[in-house]
Amino acid sequence: MNRNSMPSVAIAEDGWCSGVLREPSPNFDARPDGVEIDLLVIHNISLPPGEFGGPYISDLFMNRLDCDAHPYFDQLRSLRVSAHFLIGRNGDVTQFVSTNARAWHAGVSVFEDREKCNAFSIGIELEGTDFLPFASEQYEALAMLTHALRVRHPLRNVMGHEHIAPGRKTDPGPFFDWVRYQEMVASALPDDRAEMLSFPFSHGKSPR
Repeated sequence: MNRNSMPSVAIAEDGWCSGVLREPSPNFDARPDGVEIDLLVIHNISLPPGEFGGPYISDLFMNRLDCDAHPYFDQLRSLRVSAHFLIGRNGDVTQFVSTNARAWHAGVSVFEDREKCNAFSIGIELEGTDFLPFASEQYEALAMLTHALRVRHPLRNVMGHEHIAPGRKTDPGPFFDWVRYQEMVASALPDDRAEMLSFPFSHGKSPR
């Protein structure tokens, strides 16, 4: 990916991204006053676990999941969660929450001695599991979206859910290629080294 092939998407002042599907979730609230949005958190999700392509992830984030549709869903009846973005296996992007608002994706978490990472982070879910590689289309969409987010917000770090909630979460897991992702982000703006994001291995975390 290079600057000439970077798709034209942008995050507007209201925190909504052009060129992607919007499904505004009710599961969000206001960020604390004066907070700087400087962390991007990468997750994976599949519903039911290990199955792709259904409507269930969006349904979960929209509080419309039919919890009788699959035995696994019974444990999700009272869950109220969201992410800012979901990237499907084919690279399609759906936005659920404005990046200006606080989505409910990280849960109990800490980064650089700051707790409650939802307050200062943006959450991106990749449709996937800890046990399978992610699709090339997903990396391309993630790099595109990361670039757009960097333009709009003062992002300085990208971490996995596993890095901010160790022992509790394992995603995006061992099949997420952090080096590939970093290289794709870097190649988007090769002369922008001074503003490069820090990745897990910059903080002594294993890129697996």
